[in-house]
Amino acid sequence: MADIVLTGDTSGAITVAAPAVAGTNTITLPANTGTAITSATAAADVPKPTALSTASGSAPSYSARAWVNFNGTGTVAINASGNVSSITDNGTGNYQVNFATAMPDANYSCSGSANDNAGLVTTHSGTYSTTTAVVFVVASTTGGGYDFSRVCVNYFR
Repeated sequence: MADIVLTGDTSGAITVAAPAVAGTNTITLPANTGTAITSATAAADVPKPTALSTASGSAPSYSARAWVNFNGTGTVAINASGNVSSITDNGTGNYQVNFATAMPDANYSCSGSANDNAGLVTTHSGTYSTTTAVVFVVASTTGGGYDFSRVCVNYFR
C-alpha cells in the first residue's frame, strides 16, 4: 500500500498525495476557507478499499445494501433511509419497501424492528421475490398486522 504524503507551504495550502500509486495522484486544498479545490490529478487511479476500514477480527464484514426508518401510521413517511426510493402502504402493518438501486439477486436478508408507545413486540416476515422491492408484515403480540409509529428495516447481501 502506498504512503499518503501531506505537504504544505507558507500560504496555508495543503497537498495530499499518493505518489506510488499509478503515478502521482494529488489533491491540493487551498488556504482560504470556502475556496474550491484548485487541482486534482488521476483521482480515478486511487485504489478502492477491498474491505471496511472499521472491520476487526478474521471474519468478513458486510455493509447494508439498503435501510429505512419510517412512520408506519396514517400516511407512511420515510424519516431517513439509504437506497430506498419509497414505501408503499398495502394495509394494516403490511408494507412494501422499494429500492432505489436493485439488489444483485433475490437472495438478500432482512432484519427489522418496530415500536410505539404501546410497547408491543413485533414479528417480521418478508417476501423476497424481486430485486427491486420487498413486501413485509409487521404484527403485534396481540395478533394480526399493526401500524407502528416507527418501523426500521435493514437489507444485506
